[in-house]
Amino acid sequence: MIHTHKIIFSTRGDGEIVDLSGRLAEALAESRLNAGMITVCTTGSTAGITTMEFEPGLRRDIPELMEKLVPRKGYHHDATWGDGNGFSHLRSSLIGTSFVVSFSEGRPHLGTWQQVVFLDFDNRPRERSVVIQIMGE
Repeated sequence: MIHTHKIIFSTRGDGEIVDLSGRLAEALAESRLNAGMITVCTTGSTAGITTMEFEPGLRRDIPELMEKLVPRKGYHHDATWGDGNGFSHLRSSLIGTSFVVSFSEGRPHLGTWQQVVFLDFDNRPRERSVVIQIMGE
């Protein structure tokens, strides 16, 4: 059986991190599935999905790390499109736009301090869409 759940929310951009764990748990409970796989994906090319400990220090560290790895300026995309978000696309490519986790007994296989998060890399506020697809029995 496959259960699909879509969530839409607004972000302010600039490295905002959104904890999706509660929404993931809700979707899993609604599915009434006991064991299988959960895929979480975003439909944008300037965002990412990953796991982290959702705490204040890391919510500052991750954007700072991204700035060191992929600084905001100097990309061909910016020269082509003039939107100044070439760095956003590159950061998204590094992190990836989806995450898969298995589950059993109705619970995702995540560690105590491990939350599934949405990372907004864009340089402006946006409306975002995330799909949670659960396959199992």
